[in-house]
Amino acid sequence: MNQRLKLLYLADIRFPLERANGIQTMEACHAAASFGHDVTLLVRADTRRPSRDPFDFYDLSPIETLHVCQVQVWGTHQMRRVGYLLHVIFRVIACEDYDAILTRDLGVASILLRLPGKKIPPVIYESHNFDPLVAESLSSVVSGGRAASEAKRRRLLAREERVWCQADGYISTTQGLYTELIKRFGHRQRAVVIPNGVRIPAERAFVSPKESSDPLLVYAGHLYPWKGVDVIVHSLQFLSKVRLVIVGGVPSEDDLGRLQELARALGVQKRITFTGLVPRKRVPSLLADGDVLVLPTLAVGSLGNYTSPLKLFEYMASGKPIVASNIPAIREVLTDEHNAVLVEPGDGEALGRGIKRVISDQGFAGRIARRAFDEATNYSWNQRAGRVMDLLTAVVQDRHRQN
Repeated sequence: MNQRLKLLYLADIRFPLERANGIQTMEACHAAASFGHDVTLLVRADTRRPSRDPFDFYDLSPIETLHVCQVQVWGTHQMRRVGYLLHVIFRVIACEDYDAILTRDLGVASILLRLPGKKIPPVIYESHNFDPLVAESLSSVVSGGRAASEAKRRRLLAREERVWCQADGYISTTQGLYTELIKRFGHRQRAVVIPNGVRIPAERAFVSPKESSDPLLVYAGHLYPWKGVDVIVHSLQFLSKVRLVIVGGVPSEDDLGRLQELARALGVQKRITFTGLVPRKRVPSLLADGDVLVLPTLAVGSLGNYTSPLKLFEYMASGKPIVASNIPAIREVLTDEHNAVLVEPGDGEALGRGIKRVISDQGFAGRIARRAFDEATNYSWNQRAGRVMDLLTAVVQDRHRQN
């Protein structure tokens, strides 16, 4: 990976974005730039809020080889989408000479692959889910969501096939998703599985768990129904003297209110603290305060095969014992009673038993936490960037040989 590349990363999102999509995008670009590659991240400016520095927002040091370009577009969602895409097409064809383009936006990748082949650099697509099945499950995934029409699912399926078959390189974040793609569209070259990552400090030390008379559970992340946070609230009925901190929740969405109402209905509201959305730099200390970290993701449709949640790797890096749902994508990283306790998804009583298993045996809790802590280094953003750049270098060399 000695070749220095000039890369364009395309993300049609308002920026900086507090959701996992924005975090993962910025971390991935920052890690690639730290290797000396020249990275341009092209995003949409957040026209509804005062300007915010993305490096400060994501608690990252500025780096001169990472350029964040914010496109100013206004109007409806569709108008902003069109404005961004027009800017992308102009930049790709007329402006810059990039070695490769990377995106996790299926629509952007599909449009780029329809442009004249010799006019654009190699396109590498990074897939985090299978859009047709996600669209089909939308009513179960987000509050107020509605399943997409059959016509839209067909369009998404056509895009998935086009990008799988025509992209110069392909990254899947889970083995389950990669297997699904092969089953549907067949094998292809230059396709790899690379999970998401986590920031690993240069200096870190494992601290053994300590016994507590009122153990603290922590969940950090979004509160969409498929994330399973409702299940943690239910589990408190089976756990005495256990407290819960729920970190996250977008103010403009209904999920936080839904969970607060559930807590009141179950009579456990006095044991739960809702922090709401917090600055990114606060999350590690909130995780460090916990005695057990909980990842209760539901097995909604096929999503259990696809998810590579950032919180999973952040939990591992924290050195705290983890209780998580026993679903295929989580099992790609965690093993029951090796580096976590895995429980039946969607079952509050089973989650409660898993938590009791951890808080009742400090020796066991320390062993699984230590293994997860050590294994987290395999998922650092720099490790991930190295693998991504190996793929990109191979793809760029393929293009040079073709020319």
